[in-house]
Amino acid sequence: MPNSLKDTTTLHNGVKMPWMGLGVFKVEEGEEVVESVKAALKNGYISIDTAAIYGNEEGVGKAIKESGIPREDLFITTKLWNSEQGYEKTLKAFETSMKKLGLDYLDLYLIHWPGKDKYKDTWKAFEKLYKDGKIRAIGVSNFQVHHLEDLMSEAEVKPMVNQVEFHPHLTQKELLSFCKEQGIALEAWSPLKQGQLLDEPLLKEIAEKYNKSVAQVILRWDLQHGVITIPKSTKEYRIIENADVFDFELSQEEVEKIDRLNQDSRAGSHPDTLTKGFE
Repeated sequence: MPNSLKDTTTLHNGVKMPWMGLGVFKVEEGEEVVESVKAALKNGYISIDTAAIYGNEEGVGKAIKESGIPREDLFITTKLWNSEQGYEKTLKAFETSMKKLGLDYLDLYLIHWPGKDKYKDTWKAFEKLYKDGKIRAIGVSNFQVHHLEDLMSEAEVKPMVNQVEFHPHLTQKELLSFCKEQGIALEAWSPLKQGQLLDEPLLKEIAEKYNKSVAQVILRWDLQHGVITIPKSTKEYRIIENADVFDFELSQEEVEKIDRLNQDSRAGSHPDTLTKGFE
């Protein structure tokens, strides 16, 4: 089990990825994202997760630069938006993201959503960028088991990561076990279900027992499932609090009780029905 923000899991290609990072979904470009990322880096985070569609890659890049932390000590992820899928468009979109971030290589690049018919061509571009040494690891986001099977049927390089909505109301058991079997790391976005889980009685009870917050209990539950997690916050005290999950351990019984909160309910879209950006 990880013991600190610096602890990593080893992806199937040997690249080490931190177990916990800062997500910046819906964090405004400009001062808000710069300050949020700088606060995380100052307090020991080394992994930052953004995306082209978030519109804040420039701010993330500025914060990285101003932090003074050596580039090789950080793990930076961004994602390709739906409208840029396809071989040539992907290569162009990658260059645009890199210019905005001000980086000369990326640690992890993800296909943001599967869509229906372009992700194989898109993946070929990802494989090229990976083989050219521009990205240390490549992966997908919001892919279901059937998308992964379809992609891997023709891929030369298997995805290293699948970032999906994952929390106690959406435990994705089949997907989690499939990814584990395949050696694909599962990563949780929206681990707190955009705040909707903070009043859950069972989680409050467990939090009280350990003198922790509900958020800390959920993030600990992620880690004990072997799931990478990227909670988002713009407040420094919350960024620090989210990371304070390495000094307690949930019992197996508590993990299973939390698992039973599953409702297969999402805060975001279902990957099989999302068409936004693909039109």
